[in-house]
Amino acid sequence: MIYKGTLNCADSAVLLALYLGYLVVLNRIPPREQETAEDVAAVPRAVLALEAPWRALALLGLLFAGGGILYLVAEPFLGSMIGLATVLGISQFVFVQWVAPFLSEFPEFVSTAYWARRRGKGGMALMNMVSSNINQWTVLAAMIPIVYSISIGHPASVPMQEHRTELLLTLLQSALGVVILSNLDFHAYEALGLFVLWFAQFLVPHWREEISIVYAVWLVVEVGSTAWRPGRLRAFAVFPSLWHKAARRRAG
Repeated sequence: MIYKGTLNCADSAVLLALYLGYLVVLNRIPPREQETAEDVAAVPRAVLALEAPWRALALLGLLFAGGGILYLVAEPFLGSMIGLATVLGISQFVFVQWVAPFLSEFPEFVSTAYWARRRGKGGMALMNMVSSNINQWTVLAAMIPIVYSISIGHPASVPMQEHRTELLLTLLQSALGVVILSNLDFHAYEALGLFVLWFAQFLVPHWREEISIVYAVWLVVEVGSTAWRPGRLRAFAVFPSLWHKAARRRAG
């Protein structure tokens, strides 16, 4: 997408296929631990305590209520963000890209903070964010050319040439995050490094190309360190054994 500078419906098909593959993997590999009603917050705990028919109705009601609220506030929210960016003299694309998630993904941050503050649940909090990123980079990105094509009445490509630097920056950041997490551990200094680089390019937007180079160098160092750090890419070595173990369990 960065190379050709467009995002079209064929790309959407590939992204949706990747997401379906992700769901297949999740279905094949069992979770490490089971959650209980005591692990969730008060509202979902109250819903789970309901009898079978009322529980389903409550879940559907919350789902449609949340969807309705999003439908009603999405357009004015975006308009307010664009207006604020104009008033501040900041690029509308950059402002929406980096500031909107603080508000639009606030519920996700709340749930992540809820897990992170509980002893032994830090991994669950981190996986909550990872799962969200997978959804955004597959299903959410796939919907852009589909909705765009529907809105103009024929299949079309979304032009992205002007945003190649931002896309490259985000992709390098994501790739680095994957490699950092692939040893199944996440250190404070790694989190601090990612935050500092993100905050620097947010404060000084014209540093984006330089920050991209820093991300690329850090990524090369992390991948190259597998020569003397055998566990650096441990997740990629563990995955095949988990897959075969799940297959044997299903067969047996």
